[in-house]
Amino acid sequence: MTDQFSPFSKEQLMPKPEMLEVAKSKDELYIGIPKETHFEEKRICLTPNAVAALTANGHTIVVESGAGDGTNYTDQQYSEAGAKISYNANDVFACNTILKIEPPSLKEIEMMNPQSVLFSAMQIKTQSKKYFEALANKRITAIAFDYIQDSLGVYPLVKSLSEIAGTASILIAAELMNNCDVGNGLLLGNIGGVPPSKVVILGAGTVAEFAAKTAQGLGAMVEVYDNSLTKLRHLQHKLSFPIATSTIQPKNLLKSLIECDVAIGAIRGKTRTPIVVTESMVEQMKDGAVIVDVSIDNGGCFETSEITTHSAPTFTKHGVIHYGVPNIPSRYSRTASVSISNIFTPYLLNIGEKGGLENAARFDKSLQKGMYFYHGVLSNKTIADWFGLPFTDINLLIF
Repeated sequence: MTDQFSPFSKEQLMPKPEMLEVAKSKDELYIGIPKETHFEEKRICLTPNAVAALTANGHTIVVESGAGDGTNYTDQQYSEAGAKISYNANDVFACNTILKIEPPSLKEIEMMNPQSVLFSAMQIKTQSKKYFEALANKRITAIAFDYIQDSLGVYPLVKSLSEIAGTASILIAAELMNNCDVGNGLLLGNIGGVPPSKVVILGAGTVAEFAAKTAQGLGAMVEVYDNSLTKLRHLQHKLSFPIATSTIQPKNLLKSLIECDVAIGAIRGKTRTPIVVTESMVEQMKDGAVIVDVSIDNGGCFETSEITTHSAPTFTKHGVIHYGVPNIPSRYSRTASVSISNIFTPYLLNIGEKGGLENAARFDKSLQKGMYFYHGVLSNKTIADWFGLPFTDINLLIF
């Protein structure tokens, strides 16, 4: 009787099976690693060990012949790890995923297939509007590894390279201080009966932390200046020995600069790095003192700083030796490449396991933060504002 007056049919009243989302099957990645053509760039994105891990998981890696020369990795090592060695750049750029250290040139973008995926640095300050238009025309999905930010708010690759740059800045200064060239013939450090060298560090971030650790390890006296008391306190807690810290006050800073043997510039700014040390302050420093301006790639925090190269890294002004190479980690290309590879490899393995970049990016917010193009649609507001290009929020593109 109830069936006669029921508004639903018998079939409608039957329980329905629960609809579950079906996970995508594992995706095979075709990864191309071209030889870097940017001036004095020697690093590579994946080491042979990383290639072996990826090929063991079913992925195909194509490495351009000679791509590992700058890091002393041979074609044979990559071949034995399972990579295919190509003598033609076109074959490498034909892969659907491209891994590069430096952003591709317009000519390299032209070689890429439409709808490809690009992992590289982005370096907005060195780019032109044509670069982004070229990526859009090819409908490229582009991830800037210097924009990838993890759940703790850390930029893992930027932090890793900053650690290298901080440590290297002290080692470079130590080398420049000897009198084989124009240095004072001082040993950076402390030995019995000889007053220790004095190092002044501007900034209190990752570069400053590792520069201070290295200088302390050599026995130097270290002073750190920054306008953030929070950063200064955080740095003091991280170091094993007490250091002198201060906010940036011109009179105190000048006194320290006059006395110091080494000054490290490690200040970052959202736009151009602010100039903290004027030319008149540099004029009062010791003859033979060394300035290593790590922030030169963002303009530099010493008024007298100029960009130099690995082949001609220094110049002397007002008797002070200046080092202004903007790409310090490339000087230690093997260490930097291992660090970069360690960060890239888990991302690539996860993308393969999740069935491709699109599916992986749905659940991995760090990939979304690094993504500035999605199938040719610009998804980074900073780039859009900088170059006057149309912008679409990444959350409207990936769902």
